[in-house]
Amino acid sequence: MSPRALDLANTFVVGSFHHEVFVTLLFWIFVLGELVVVGSVVSRRLFTFNLATRSVEEPRARTLLRRSFGVLWLVDGILQFQSAMPLGLGSDVVRPMSAGTPWWLHSVMLDAVGIWNLHPVALAAGVAWLQIGLGAGLLLASGKTSQWFAGASAAWATLVWLIGNGAGGVFTRGASVLFGWPGASFFYAFVGVFLALSPHAFHRSFSRVTLRVVAAVLGVGVILQSLPEANFWHGGPSNAVAAMARTMTSAAQPHWLAAVVRDTGHVAATMGGGFNVVVILWLAVAAVGLWTAVGTRRRWPVWTLVAGAVVGWVAIQDTSLFGGLATDVNSLLPLAVLVGCAAPRLTQVDATPRRHPVRVPRPVSAGVGAVAVAFAGAMVLVSVIAMGVASTSGASTALFVARNGPAVATDVRAPAFTLTDQYGRPYSLGEHRGRVTLLTFLDPHCWTDCPLLAQQLAQLRSRLSAHARLDIVAIAADPYYESLHYVRAFIATRGLAHVPHFYFVTGPLATMRRVWARYGVAVIMRRGDRMSIHSDVMFLISARDRLRWVIPDVPVASTSAQASAVAELRGLLAAEGVH
Repeated sequence: MSPRALDLANTFVVGSFHHEVFVTLLFWIFVLGELVVVGSVVSRRLFTFNLATRSVEEPRARTLLRRSFGVLWLVDGILQFQSAMPLGLGSDVVRPMSAGTPWWLHSVMLDAVGIWNLHPVALAAGVAWLQIGLGAGLLLASGKTSQWFAGASAAWATLVWLIGNGAGGVFTRGASVLFGWPGASFFYAFVGVFLALSPHAFHRSFSRVTLRVVAAVLGVGVILQSLPEANFWHGGPSNAVAAMARTMTSAAQPHWLAAVVRDTGHVAATMGGGFNVVVILWLAVAAVGLWTAVGTRRRWPVWTLVAGAVVGWVAIQDTSLFGGLATDVNSLLPLAVLVGCAAPRLTQVDATPRRHPVRVPRPVSAGVGAVAVAFAGAMVLVSVIAMGVASTSGASTALFVARNGPAVATDVRAPAFTLTDQYGRPYSLGEHRGRVTLLTFLDPHCWTDCPLLAQQLAQLRSRLSAHARLDIVAIAADPYYESLHYVRAFIATRGLAHVPHFYFVTGPLATMRRVWARYGVAVIMRRGDRMSIHSDVMFLISARDRLRWVIPDVPVASTSAQASAVAELRGLLAAEGVH
């Protein structure tokens, strides 16, 4: 059978995700934040630990940059709360981005996808709160504390850029500034590094370095935009912008936004190379203008870049906020914000005291800020710890349940049978008193699902103690290849000979048909077929021959799916005292 399509909105997984987000992690964030606040009050540092070292002075450009990217981190964190994130981010977001990357990065990204799929609920909740904490910290923190948050944001953005975004598409053919190159997280990391510097070092180098780096990025963007392989020179439906517009507007979003993106794609398809010439000219003019704007008060290069980037963010990148799996606002908006904050006129303004719109006594404002920052720090710390613990713990059952649905509880007498095992001896259900039975149906001549189910059984048994009270029984599910010869060949080929207390049983076809019918297992095969089509299901039978669980199990050939299935089976066995 083919595996059931993965439902990203699976109610069990979504419910677990919401519980992890709003109960488990939020509880620990509250506890840790309270401890920090109480400790600050006891040590009499509540009104001082979040203040700048030199009063509350901060370069104006740094204030705007810190607050702007704090808001962007908050938006990204809110996006991570989307219900599809646990099951969708690894396989539907990160895996496609690994295409075209070098072998070493490709391998790392696939390993990351595997880790995510083993712990989708815990990691999705951790990422959401981590990014909320980074955003709140950048918005509210002052002095050294803001530098610590900036350093954390730079480290996390670098990790996301490399592993989550495939280095922003740097190694991918057809990369374009219009489509997200070099990645939003690249700019997040760049900003984090500068905000981690002292205010003096920031004021001295930020504008100069930023304008030159962005100019260089745009220069490379001109080259990428000019390559014929990217399909920007084509007219008609094959035009890259038109094709992207069709993809983006397929997601649910406001009608006006879809209309803008669709019209932009239509214009690009109609103009063909002419549209690409306009884009290249914008990139080239902005690159030259920003490079030469260093040390001057020119405004047009900044506004040229900002205006074009905002238009492209809406009309081409479709804001990247919709579809259920959006992870950030894409690259053009952060680029516009970065360049806007690096405008030379801002850096020529001296550091000024931060003023509050309402006159508030300094101890009160410092205390409120310190409490807020304490909770933001708790979000970051708790999230990092939670993700670390999850990544080193056993596999979650979320992926298995999402693919197969939950196991069905029951409590009826298990249908009895007596068949012949691989040793040629009769085997009867429940003949080994005091032992639990895990029963399934395998086609000895199958090379698709049944070998995967056999692999699950072998992995399951290897994770139980040597003295576990468990019989693993497979009943042949093939009306034409059911003889002991095929049973023994399957055992030898699939490495089941070493599995203790494993019995692969078969018998006369009439007897087999009765057993299939009693367990509700459909076996469909015509003479001449190479293997049967049968129900992929397992049955957990107690030591008293009571059928406890019916477990749908359509296997998937991936390490994470197999591990999740084994975790589900171990949990059900543990309830019967099998460890």
